Amino acid sequence: QVHLVESGGGSVQAGESLRLSCAVSGYMSGRYCLAWFRQAPGKERERVANINNYGGTGYAGYVKGRFTISQDNGKNTLFLQMNSLKPEETAMYYCAADTSSGGCLTSYFSFWGQGTQVTVSS
Repeated sequence: QVHLVESGGGSVQAGESLRLSCAVSGYMSGRYCLAWFRQAPGKERERVANINNYGGTGYAGYVKGRFTISQDNGKNTLFLQMNSLKPEETAMYYCAADTSSGGCLTSYFSFWGQGTQVTVSS
């Protein structure tokens, strides 16, 4: 089993930056896909960014150029650097893992963190 624990959420002003962290524990060898999702009240959950075991990354179009997903060298922490935050990006942010994926495009995320709240005010 893989356990994920998010941290780093909080309240910021529009235009400010925030860095989210996700502590990853359990067996994470071979192929995997790690991703950040977000869900705002009354809206569907959406994938924000993902990274695979090779270091390849992908982003939703609305965050590309502003957000960066990365891992530490030991691969036990997942990060999401969020710059130039907008009020409409207020949401609960989750990290998720697929440990048997053939690629992030076709991942099924079996493991989820509890979420961390991000609030962006004008």
